[in-house]
Amino acid sequence: MKTGFLSALLASTVLIAGPALAQQKTLYVAGYGGSYEQVMRKDVIPAFEAKAGVKIEYVAGNSTDTLAKLQAQKGNQQLDVIILDDGPAYQAVSLGFCGTLAPGEIYKDVAPVMLFKSNKAVGLGMVGTGIMYSKKIFDENKWPAPTSWADLKDPKYKKKLVVPPINNTYGLHTLIAMAQLAGGGESNIEPGFKTFKDEVNANVLAYEPSPAKMTELFQNGQAAIAIWGSGRAKAFADTGYPAEFVYPKEGGYALGIAGCPVAGSKLESEANAFLQYMLSPAVQVVMATGNGAGPANTKVTLPPEAQKGIPYGDQVKQLKAVDWDIANAKREEWTKRWNREIER
Repeated sequence: MKTGFLSALLASTVLIAGPALAQQKTLYVAGYGGSYEQVMRKDVIPAFEAKAGVKIEYVAGNSTDTLAKLQAQKGNQQLDVIILDDGPAYQAVSLGFCGTLAPGEIYKDVAPVMLFKSNKAVGLGMVGTGIMYSKKIFDENKWPAPTSWADLKDPKYKKKLVVPPINNTYGLHTLIAMAQLAGGGESNIEPGFKTFKDEVNANVLAYEPSPAKMTELFQNGQAAIAIWGSGRAKAFADTGYPAEFVYPKEGGYALGIAGCPVAGSKLESEANAFLQYMLSPAVQVVMATGNGAGPANTKVTLPPEAQKGIPYGDQVKQLKAVDWDIANAKREEWTKRWNREIER
């Protein structure tokens, strides 16, 4: 999807009008790095800048980095829009960092599961957490494709497994999955820590949060299997690397991509217009085909070739949801314990 097409579409969407276009302003948008940032910079941001008469400064970082920036800038926010995982988004709302969404017709088309009761954030899309593996390495070793979260404990993957740390949602999903395998869950995380210490840790090559470093570990042949998101895996496979992605038979995890206008932003109107633009069908298709994000807009139809590995239609039924009320309340405690006991 080219920016020219998006520019044409924007002509019919509700954006900033009249005086707001008189002089260019700078809108600060914080969101993910890696392949997500690339798609945003190349195929999403330019059309909005051209139509809205604003310059967008994109601030890349993972969700916990963005939340930390909001906390550090409390009372003098320098960000206008944030895009982050659903768990940290709920934290941002509860901490008062998100302003109320301006009314917009587009929200009538958003899937109910993507709407926040607070009306201070909205889901922009969804990816699924599952298992990515190198088909080349698996074929060379005659290994069968992974099918279960329990496969992470298999000794044949010693120093071949990559898992993001738990300050990253993919890592947190993995800890919860290990707890659930052993009869626990969000309200009883102990089995998860025990499984990691006793059965998974020996297989871990790195606890890696960086998308660039994750792909590098696969490209240089060090890593063979990892926990990652469907969108990240799709973007990696699109580069030509033989990356395959599967949801474990016990179920992958839904990871919502959420956005909110930052409370106190001097560009409240522009921030809300940008979020509504992100939900427009054309942009939703761009994010699905370019970054593997399942659409939040129910009016979006993806062609069959664009649906592989993306949470869309029946694939959404394979995903489980985290109880964020419990997880967010315990996350700081779990992270300190993780750093002390697991990722030393």
